[in-house]
Amino acid sequence: MKSYRTSDIESYVRELASEEPIPGGGATSALAGALAVALCKMVGHFTVGKKKYADNEKDVLRIMEEAEKLQDELLTLVDKDPEAFEPLAKAYSMPKNTPEEIAERERVMEECLHNAAQVPIDVMDCCAQALDLIEEMLNKGSEMLISDTGSAATICKAALEAAALNVVANTMYMKDKDYARGLNTDVARFLADYQEKADKIFDKTYGILLRKGLGR
Repeated sequence: MKSYRTSDIESYVRELASEEPIPGGGATSALAGALAVALCKMVGHFTVGKKKYADNEKDVLRIMEEAEKLQDELLTLVDKDPEAFEPLAKAYSMPKNTPEEIAERERVMEECLHNAAQVPIDVMDCCAQALDLIEEMLNKGSEMLISDTGSAATICKAALEAAALNVVANTMYMKDKDYARGLNTDVARFLADYQEKADKIFDKTYGILLRKGLGR
């Protein structure tokens, strides 16, 4: 299967807009998360080496290192999502003319649904970690790039929420309702903890920029 993580921006956007089902919302949520954490790392580059932030440099370097790892993981998930979707799409076309065929189709579909739901759960986990780093960067990074830090949080929130939709789009079809409820509980926990965190980062950033613009 094609690797989307190595696509140029225009090619990816055109493929996303095409009649093909992949890449879709799952891959794009992973890409958005990668962009958010990359933006956080960029702020770090403009902080390190500045005398004003010398006391924060060790922490900023750590944030950048962790951001790099998350960026790579999210880019890997850009490819993993289509890889998980393809077998599921094929499972829907499996024959269902006999009880044996129906049972086999349901078995394969359940396995594929589990795999397809795991990728966006992983995206949510990465986005949660990314928002923790972005919050720390807001407090320790360059004030000159505070709009970029706030933008990173906003983009990361969108990625988190898009991934949540992709999880429940799979759990709704699972026969194993206990497993589905477990994943839905994970989704609810991520949203409860990190939608609010992202909103607080945005509100703080927006308020600071407004006050600076008004000279207050």
